[in-house]
Amino acid sequence: MKKPLVILTGPTAVGKTHASISLAKRIGGEIISADSMQVYRRMDIGSAKIRPEEMEGVPHHLIDVLDPKEEFNVVKFQAMAKEAMDGIYERGKIPVIVGGTGFYIQALLYDIDFTEEDGDDSYRKELEQIAMDGGAAILHEKLQKVDPKSAEEIHENNVKRVIRALEYYHRTGRQISQHNEEERKKESPYRYAYFVLNDDRQKLYSRIEDRIDAMIEEGLVEEVASLKEEGCKPGMVSMQGLGYKEILSYLNGEMDFEEAVRILKRDTRHFAKRQITWFKRERDVIWISKENFDYDEDRILQEILRQLEERGIIQNGDK
Repeated sequence: MKKPLVILTGPTAVGKTHASISLAKRIGGEIISADSMQVYRRMDIGSAKIRPEEMEGVPHHLIDVLDPKEEFNVVKFQAMAKEAMDGIYERGKIPVIVGGTGFYIQALLYDIDFTEEDGDDSYRKELEQIAMDGGAAILHEKLQKVDPKSAEEIHENNVKRVIRALEYYHRTGRQISQHNEEERKKESPYRYAYFVLNDDRQKLYSRIEDRIDAMIEEGLVEEVASLKEEGCKPGMVSMQGLGYKEILSYLNGEMDFEEAVRILKRDTRHFAKRQITWFKRERDVIWISKENFDYDEDRILQEILRQLEERGIIQNGDK
């Protein structure tokens, strides 16, 4: 029988963290973070990282495991998550994947193959140089010409993914969007339930703005200043995260503080919208709209448990 896997995702600021703790405690789960920033140490405020006292004894994986100067990507996530899952299964627990990075979740759920064929990185270095000299938009335009679907899905600021898509096309002559579509059609090796927590768009945007204001009050600027002091630069993967690149631009004198915050709020709203679009394209997703449950967290949890039981991931006694 396939091993069980639970996914709880949704747009940024929707309330995944709190819901995931309640769920993991009820089903005997351990949480694996599917977040591209929470993996980094000393990047707490801008990534809205869960605090140890908020975990309520639930083990968490892939949080605070890399230095901000290290690179993190989907291939590394997939390998680290699989390793964590092996340990969780050995302990007789259920992995609960929590986070908003849809591409990471997809890679794990369908065990997408990211094997590199030739190991020649000369073209990648050429593209990286183009990005440094001319900016991210130029690379994104190149991608738009050869793979419009990928260009639609990948934001131009996500230079690493744009480069990977261009590199794949250069090496194989095929669009990476086509490759990913084929991989997505594979049957998942897991017995899974894929929940997307969602909310009214305007309520979500309001929460995003409130969260950013709270981050500023908690010391986001000081956190980014400290990272800058230890040598973190704009080109690093860790510094591409929302909240980090905007405040770093402010600290580097590229824009004033009010403009940095305005851009951060705008881009975070746009990011949430893209997340929702991504999840709508995924198959066999269970949408949990908070407003349909009158924002009653216990009712939401009961619905998730009902769906898990229906799919044979938990038994009635497990609840």
